[in-house]
Amino acid sequence: MNGAAKGAIVGGVFLAMLGGAGYGVYALVGDDSGGGDGTSTSAVGPSAPAKGTGPVGDEEAARTAAAFFAAWSAGDAAKGAELTNNPGVARDALGDFTTAAHVSKVAITPGVQSGTTVAYSVAAEVTYEGITKPLAYESKLSVVRGNTTGLPLVDWDPSVLHPQLQKGERLRGGAPPSPPVRAVDRNGKELTAEKYPSLRKVLDDLRQKYGAKLGGAGGAELWIEPATPDAPRRSLLTLVEGTPGKIETVLDADVQEAAEKAVLRFPQASVVAVQPSTGDVLAIADHRSDGFPASLSGGRAPGSTMKIVTAAMLLDRGLVAADKVAECPAEVSWEGRRFTNLKGFKLDDETFATSFAQSCNTAFIKQIKPVNDIGALPKEAREVFGIGAQWNVGVPTVDGKVPEATGPAAAAAYIGQGQIQMNPLTMASITATARTGVFRQPVVVKASLDGRTLAKASRPMKPAVAAQLVRMMKLTATGGTARGAMAAVGGSDKGAKTGSAEVDGAQNPDSWFTGFSGDVAAAAMVEGGGHGADAAGPIVAAVLNAG
Repeated sequence: MNGAAKGAIVGGVFLAMLGGAGYGVYALVGDDSGGGDGTSTSAVGPSAPAKGTGPVGDEEAARTAAAFFAAWSAGDAAKGAELTNNPGVARDALGDFTTAAHVSKVAITPGVQSGTTVAYSVAAEVTYEGITKPLAYESKLSVVRGNTTGLPLVDWDPSVLHPQLQKGERLRGGAPPSPPVRAVDRNGKELTAEKYPSLRKVLDDLRQKYGAKLGGAGGAELWIEPATPDAPRRSLLTLVEGTPGKIETVLDADVQEAAEKAVLRFPQASVVAVQPSTGDVLAIADHRSDGFPASLSGGRAPGSTMKIVTAAMLLDRGLVAADKVAECPAEVSWEGRRFTNLKGFKLDDETFATSFAQSCNTAFIKQIKPVNDIGALPKEAREVFGIGAQWNVGVPTVDGKVPEATGPAAAAAYIGQGQIQMNPLTMASITATARTGVFRQPVVVKASLDGRTLAKASRPMKPAVAAQLVRMMKLTATGGTARGAMAAVGGSDKGAKTGSAEVDGAQNPDSWFTGFSGDVAAAAMVEGGGHGADAAGPIVAAVLNAG
């Protein structure tokens, strides 16, 4: 099924659903009145699908959907599965619905039909050890022509059964494997997925990893079992409240709230805030149509925000200085590839700090030959910024990639393109390291909770390098490419770096922006958002102001 509608779980009493779209309501499995022979109780009654040729017609789709609903509602997994184009997988899933998920009753009401796509509402009851709770949601299915049979068949997808199910996932009910947790922020404020939607996966991850260690007791619930062992289970319905264990995070509810609101301004947006003095993660937020936690698990080229690391490496080696003139021509070539600045701008007799603030690509790429070391950038990223070490944040993360590169790929890496992979968490950490000169591995929960070992950088940034880097980031925020976005951030102790990253096949570049204000560093990415200051910039500014 393509484009299944997002469903919503609703509480309240179980209501018998009225008929719709000419099919009626289909039988309840496990009804006290008996029956359940797999036939429809609809006034119209679904006809068996007939073999045909060519595209599926609207009437064929209606009849097939009706027959499928009747079999599903009667608990006849075999019959329902044979009405799909993937009977083996569908049979197991439909069987799980009544056995593993403990669904005791179900009524299906067809809704609006659009061609071969039929919407429907499900009203069910979940029963476990004598406790019954209602479950209601909406979804839709599509009917296609069978390749070999010629029959109209339901195009099987897990979301036919429940709109939140994805490939390989299963519905499960009963006593959960991990007791619930009550997560609180650094000030004791409770963090819930209802109030902070971006934290849903984080809270699920924390429950799975720490629930059994915090003295909680599981109740009973309906959940989605993930396709892979390392993914968190997702709770759908609580039948019996468990006793949650309390878990203290280092998040800040106020900063989290600001981050949640900020990412809503743009589609495909993500942001992370980190406290430079401690490495504590203050906020994590995503606004994405695919639900992917790009803030922590993404991996995309960060564009010119990577120049923070490149600049540190060049300063570290004494090849540039913030107050010394650096060449910034309109274009430069390296091993057969031409690199240019935005709109072909150039700077004459300006300092390296100005080139950094104006995001001059050529000023950085011209330093490749003097560096003369393909491992210089990865080494700086690893030894000073902790990129490439094994981070143990407390929840699953993807921790950045700065591989060795030669030829044009090396030039691209200097300006955050090519094979460089980052996400808002790693870029926020890079900014936090630049702010203090010391890498402190980001954490969502303190390492003392479970005794895990945190990643360390092998050396701090040289004080002179750190001072110049901060000065250049401050210039970028007040008189460079980040000036417009950072104007909204109060105070004078602030710095930033903008970035845009070209992605193969994408119409617009990704928008990147990272900055600090006082003891808060934040980084944001908006896929296809354009220039860094246009989309990601306002998100970071809003988060910094909240901190």
